[in-house]
Amino acid sequence: MAPTGGSNPNADDLLVLLAVARLGRFTAAADVLGVNHTTVSRRIAVLERAVGGRVLVQTPGGWELSDLGRRVLPVAEEIERAMQSLAVAAGGAEEVRGTVRVASPDGFSIHVVVPAAAALHREHPGIDCELIAATQRLRHHRSGVDIEIVVGEPPVHKAIAVRLGQYALALYATEEYLARAGVPESVADLARHTLVYYIESALQVDDLDMATRGLPAPAGSLASTSVFAHVETTLASGGIGLLPDYMAAMHPRLRRVVPGFEHPLSYWAVLREEALRSRPVHLMLNQIRRQGARTVSPDAQPPAR
Repeated sequence: MAPTGGSNPNADDLLVLLAVARLGRFTAAADVLGVNHTTVSRRIAVLERAVGGRVLVQTPGGWELSDLGRRVLPVAEEIERAMQSLAVAAGGAEEVRGTVRVASPDGFSIHVVVPAAAALHREHPGIDCELIAATQRLRHHRSGVDIEIVVGEPPVHKAIAVRLGQYALALYATEEYLARAGVPESVADLARHTLVYYIESALQVDDLDMATRGLPAPAGSLASTSVFAHVETTLASGGIGLLPDYMAAMHPRLRRVVPGFEHPLSYWAVLREEALRSRPVHLMLNQIRRQGARTVSPDAQPPAR
């Protein structure tokens, strides 16, 4: 049983704690709850007076549960389950409701997360999905989102990492480009070609940065922060693109060159334990894993329902 102070905790205040525990930020919790961040702060303060101590501690990466908060949280989760059961009893049918926030690299977002979110919403219209498309390194605080998807196996602290699928970066070009510039027979030949890839100074993901370390300095470059720009530039015969194999496979006009070269990578989902216990988040993660198994790693087995 959670300790109490001078009064009984308010159920609404406990649900506010649950939202902050899952998202790590007052502002993100406020958005989900439909209030402002000062209301979240005030409700947490009222809850702390009721239970007789701090339920959250502020870290450089966001708000984390204190020891007391971890003892209080199961009560909040039980209230959430009770309210969901009450809604089922009143409506006669189970309806899962909630908002799931996902941050993901742009290519994975469009080809995996978007269809996963659409499938989830068809099955559970009460679940809303918010998608933040960004190719960046793991934010160790994981604040403001329920599921953060990154490239490369992440070091995690007080979180869960789930492998979503593997892919490879390989070299592709159109026949038009190759007819004009010649077909490279080896990695060394790439020194005479234009390379299409990320802007080096803007690249924040070490695993993506390492992909070019085995390549010679190209004769020219066409760079962008978007993988979709890489694909379109390569399709426009602008150069040889260093592209995700699963995206290049969607375009018959792209021919793989220097087939001995590839840079293997993987996608991972990072979640707070508190977020994973949320049914909407759990359902969304399963949909992402299922869609990822079909799109990124066709030979992988999707999770069981």
